[in-house]
Amino acid sequence: MHFSIPDTQEYIDGSGNSYVGYRIHINGLYHCTVRYKQLYSLHEQLTKDLIEPSFPVFPPKKFFPLTINQQEERRLCLEKYIQSIGQNPTINKSEILNGFLLNAQLESSGGSYESKNLDIYLMSGREITIYAYTGDNSTCILKKVYEFLSLPEEYCLYFALFVVFQDEIGNFNVLRKLEDFESPLITLSHTRVTGSKIVLAKGYWDIEYDLYLSRDSVATDLLYAQAVAEVRRGWIVTTNETKDVLIDLQKREKKRNYLNLARSLKYYGYIQFASCFCDYPGPNSQVLVAIGGNELNLRVIASDKYDEVSFKVTRMRCWRVTTLQSEAEEPEDNAGLTGLELSFEYLMAKNQLQWITVASGQAILMSVCLQAMIDELLSKTAGITKRQCGPAKSWTYITRDGNSRINISNGPIVASIDSTNGSDGSSSSGFERTCLKNNDGVDSPLKAGHMIKKITRKLSTGTVKKSSEQLASSILKVRRKSLTSTTTEYDMENNAFHLIGDDDL
Repeated sequence: MHFSIPDTQEYIDGSGNSYVGYRIHINGLYHCTVRYKQLYSLHEQLTKDLIEPSFPVFPPKKFFPLTINQQEERRLCLEKYIQSIGQNPTINKSEILNGFLLNAQLESSGGSYESKNLDIYLMSGREITIYAYTGDNSTCILKKVYEFLSLPEEYCLYFALFVVFQDEIGNFNVLRKLEDFESPLITLSHTRVTGSKIVLAKGYWDIEYDLYLSRDSVATDLLYAQAVAEVRRGWIVTTNETKDVLIDLQKREKKRNYLNLARSLKYYGYIQFASCFCDYPGPNSQVLVAIGGNELNLRVIASDKYDEVSFKVTRMRCWRVTTLQSEAEEPEDNAGLTGLELSFEYLMAKNQLQWITVASGQAILMSVCLQAMIDELLSKTAGITKRQCGPAKSWTYITRDGNSRINISNGPIVASIDSTNGSDGSSSSGFERTCLKNNDGVDSPLKAGHMIKKITRKLSTGTVKKSSEQLASSILKVRRKSLTSTTTEYDMENNAFHLIGDDDL
């Protein structure tokens, strides 16, 4: 995950006291606003839950009001802290962290736990509508989609939700993959790109998983629809002869034969990115970037032909994403990063490392794809298979107004206990029961014990209660990092770099 805290806001709470809210951006999009004490509570719970020798140091408490310089120093320290978390695979996969971020997103969006119809699109163009809650994270939404499609649970971990859009000339572009720490309903509402929608697609990189999924007819239909769509868009490169064969197989509905042939073609299983610029092979080279097959592929646009070069992920020692944020931006603008660059240090030959930079508005998505591919590669090398879930656990979310809520996490449903400060527990404490919509549209309450049994992956959701005074809290001002343009860098070490052998050189 790519974290940043580009700015802060000063709020007034229901008691008339002011406090600083830190605006957290994740993977290039505004996610939530939190207080120092909320992050401190998160840090304490993570350190107790995780055995992690390299846990980052949390900025210490101060006993006196902070000066402006001290406030800026704290913002920078908190940013460094959460960036360290984002680079640690053990920490950033914790359900406590994901649950905290989901609850913080819900609270920052107004705290209203609403139900809405959510449209999900398949790669075939088919649209399905599910009944969703603002507190549902991506895994919970996915589970409802799987139930709608009658996809067996054992195949569920192999698909994911993506936010996509079409540009002015009809090109299909991926904005972001939806993660467990966010609510698809809230994230989609924050995305200001016209025509954005949520699409169900493959969530893995190794095409060998296709063979496992092809045992099920529903999973096969999803793979087939995606392959047909990517051939049609030109994402999968075909010759005229091969394209004719594919068209014939499509007409005869030979789905498995179609997939077998598509898997043998270049760029099958890749994500394609919009045209951008790179300093390789020369300055300001216009390129098309594709990521997949354990590589980052560049097609250099030169007159009427493409010069192709591939960079293996195992030979990337590290990479960084640099963002340029200008003073003119509104802090609410989630398109907000005016300049993005992905730079990676590549082992060109033995003892020869070279930095290569790609300038693209999709640089953060490229970085996320590289990290996901490397994680999958390392897991496969270690013999680790995709897991459904771990043991259920409880953790506490502290709201901005100081209230606490105990969450029982791990599954698409979470039972929560609100414990308002100073309350005797008689009126404000107790299990909050979450209702799911049945296929006939009837609400069915689930008891906490039954909720925990209906788990598929790590997930934390819950309701957020806010008083009318808190909802009316006014924003006093926004403090920018500086009065000029600023840059933020996210550095990522490649844990797969050690897999290089002499034969690779």
